Amino acid sequence: MKDLNYQLMKLGKANRDGSYSTQATRSRILDLIASQLHELGYKHMQARSLKPKHVDALVSLWKDQGISVGTFKNRLSALRWWANRVGKADIIAKDNNAYEIGNRRYIGEESKAKLLDEKQLGKVSDEHARLSLRLQSAFGLRREEAIKFSPNYAIKDDHIKLKASWTKGGRARSVPIRTDEQRKLLEDVKKLARGGALIPPKRNYVEQRNRYDRQVRTAGIKNPHGLRHAYAQRRYEELTGWKAPLAGGPASKSLTIEQRALDEKARAVISRELGHDRASITRTYLGR
Repeated sequence: MKDLNYQLMKLGKANRDGSYSTQATRSRILDLIASQLHELGYKHMQARSLKPKHVDALVSLWKDQGISVGTFKNRLSALRWWANRVGKADIIAKDNNAYEIGNRRYIGEESKAKLLDEKQLGKVSDEHARLSLRLQSAFGLRREEAIKFSPNYAIKDDHIKLKASWTKGGRARSVPIRTDEQRKLLEDVKKLARGGALIPPKRNYVEQRNRYDRQVRTAGIKNPHGLRHAYAQRRYEELTGWKAPLAGGPASKSLTIEQRALDEKARAVISRELGHDRASITRTYLGR
């Protein structure tokens, strides 16, 4: 048994809140969460070392997995219980809407792609948050990556480089710079960041993330994670020449042998650009 799994089991035994059934369910969920964190690269975690980056990594994973809203809420509830028991209740939002799960079901049968609406974007008064959203749209970045983005480190000649400490599971990666629009955006980010990240000097990451969340909600921007889905679908069309299944393109089973080879190659490329180690996860973004 891994250290974190064991520590969470002990935490549950020392805090027997709720009915036997509630305790058993929570114990199973926490054991799963500990294993998922290990698989995400957090191999030496302690129960008391839970941080916002771990919550963000789990939320991103669950969205990519396409779990139901009910399962999502149960897992967040178990996470809140864990955070409360180790004195870190404030690292997890009390409102599930902060994680944009609402009443939707996370299934891979319909497109979750979202384009950045300029009218809504104009309602985002925080310039750092506004540029983070634009980075998410232009490069398929996760929220944390777009907030921690430091142009002096990240911008290379023909790609952006994401530091391991910004990413889910601590996996560094690069994303190609392909268009003039992307280059213009990166210039705007460089001007605002002034050698730092897209976090104002007087704020830390958690404070800016919370401000970003408030700004997004106030602007009426629902599911910013959908910007990653839209990026994946654009890249698929660029790489193959036809739309992804979830964007109205042909299903994989209808492709010719040559087209299937190109489909598989495109999915592998997109998987790497999104920061996943399995091309199969692209089914959530592209369909099958």
